[in-house]
Amino acid sequence: IKKYLHSNDSCCCYLKEEDYPGAIQLCLECQKAASTFKHYSCISELNSKLQDTLEQIEEQLDVALSKICKNFDINHYTKVQQAYRLLGKTQTAMDQLHMHFTQAIHNTVFQVVLGYVELCAGNTDTKFQKLQYKDLCTHVTPDSYIPCLADLCKALWEVMLSYYRTMEWHEKHDNEDTASASEGNNMIGTEETNFDRGYIKKKLEHGLTRIWQDVQLKVKTYLLGTDLSIFKYDDFIFVLDIISRLMQVGEEFCGSKSEVLQESIRKQSVNYFKNYHRTRLDELRMFLENETWELCPVKSNFSILQLHEFKFMEQSRSPSVSPSKQPVSTSSKTVTLFEQYCSGGNPFEIQANHKDEETEDVLASNGYESDEQEKSAYQEYDSDSDVPEELKRDYVDEQTGDVPVKSVSRETLKSRKKSDYSLNKVNAPILTNTTLNVIRLVGKYMQMMNILKPIAFDVIHFMSQLFDYYLYAIYTFFGRNDSLESTGLGLSSSRLRTTLNRIQESLIDLEVSADPTATLTAAEERKEKVPSPHLSHLVVLTSGDTLYGLAERVVATESLVFLAEQFEFLQPHLDAVMPAVKKPFLQQFYSQSQLPVNYANQFTGLWLVKPLIMNRCCSSWLM
Repeated sequence: IKKYLHSNDSCCCYLKEEDYPGAIQLCLECQKAASTFKHYSCISELNSKLQDTLEQIEEQLDVALSKICKNFDINHYTKVQQAYRLLGKTQTAMDQLHMHFTQAIHNTVFQVVLGYVELCAGNTDTKFQKLQYKDLCTHVTPDSYIPCLADLCKALWEVMLSYYRTMEWHEKHDNEDTASASEGNNMIGTEETNFDRGYIKKKLEHGLTRIWQDVQLKVKTYLLGTDLSIFKYDDFIFVLDIISRLMQVGEEFCGSKSEVLQESIRKQSVNYFKNYHRTRLDELRMFLENETWELCPVKSNFSILQLHEFKFMEQSRSPSVSPSKQPVSTSSKTVTLFEQYCSGGNPFEIQANHKDEETEDVLASNGYESDEQEKSAYQEYDSDSDVPEELKRDYVDEQTGDVPVKSVSRETLKSRKKSDYSLNKVNAPILTNTTLNVIRLVGKYMQMMNILKPIAFDVIHFMSQLFDYYLYAIYTFFGRNDSLESTGLGLSSSRLRTTLNRIQESLIDLEVSADPTATLTAAEERKEKVPSPHLSHLVVLTSGDTLYGLAERVVATESLVFLAEQFEFLQPHLDAVMPAVKKPFLQQFYSQSQLPVNYANQFTGLWLVKPLIMNRCCSSWLM
């Protein structure tokens, strides 16, 4: 009896050590003994104290259960489950656990966002703590948006990882219980255990979808709380990368396609990309109007994959190997993020925003493929061995009275050598600085599609407008001749003329100023258009001395051919990211629009003939 009277103190010691099964086991033994010695008044009082102690243990047990949600510890959770099993409340424990996970998600996201808002506000005002989470998200500054989003996802990952490890624990112990039950003969206990096990399994499986839905809604609220259209391109790509990784987590977590996240980021992406694309079109117009259509000196082995904007495609080129030729190791099971980071680390750790240390090496050096070739070419003319003696003389022969011949400078010889070498570079692609700029833009657009495939249709549509505007500009600068068009001797086929008319109607703003009486719809349509570009005044197409700009026409036309070839090269990659329901648009884009190279090749012959036609017409008129 004396032992049982001090049992309350022993229970407190167990609780301090977080030995919940030991505390409960002691209380249950004391209760059993109390029923035996209940005729003693002191034992009767002990029985009521034990009941209070059990209630206290259950409260602390619930707190211990809640700690599992953010930092799963296998030993801690094992003790908690053993304690609930002793109490016969395993189902109640599972119900409580899911409530704790839901509360953990809410508290986690609120505290993360609150921390950044208060930090940026620079004061200790408690008004932010009283705000709803949705309103709190609107106070996140653009500078802290990305770090806050990363920390938000890191914290949510810890919650989902804890749930994942909780399910692993139950699967492991269910197998152990099944094995041990098959060796025993207590059928009634086994049936009861199986019922609890089935309830817990269904509860955990249903909880996967519920928890992921809560995560999606919290991140969606955060995403829509800030206007991302003001972000720089690299920052916005970083946001997409984080959300793409989060959607990967959701798919591995419960097989979800993350429709909520996809729709919210799609809205932000389309809004951002419309503004971004409009700015890029204006920049392209500026480039075209300042372009002198001179050859951009790239190396003969130039490829768009050498540009930084296309580096991401190097990883997607390897799967072209047929499955039968791939190593056996590649067919093994893919390691999920949960398996990869189960023991530590976090998939949302912000990496140092480092640039690729490898610099682009696509431009030829002063018309040479390399510095060594340039040096070799110069040294070849540095020698005076092939210069006639009379050219070396810089004085007058008093006896003969010969006039001194002016020596040819070494700089002149070098320039001649460089010109000769440049003319021999027939393998290098012909493109301009503007062409290179358009290709870089295409790389950025594809990078965004690669990260967020749901907006692939919108991005490819904008990519087509880049080519449309480039083609229309070259036709306007070098191909259009109203007098020849009116006589039926047009320089373009009917199909090409149809394409040019489509571009003009859908993309070119032909109005000089806005009409104040225009409807709101018309004003919105004009925002989607860009003014027609004007040829730089530095490019002269009316002088016979330059063959009416023959060199500029060649460079412009060949650059268009090169750009069209790059679009055809990218077709398989575009097809891979285009949603299945939108693939007919991509097929139409390549089959019926302006992209086929033969369109540009038509210009090559016809536009080069144009100067000769003009020359012949002028000569006939003068005669």
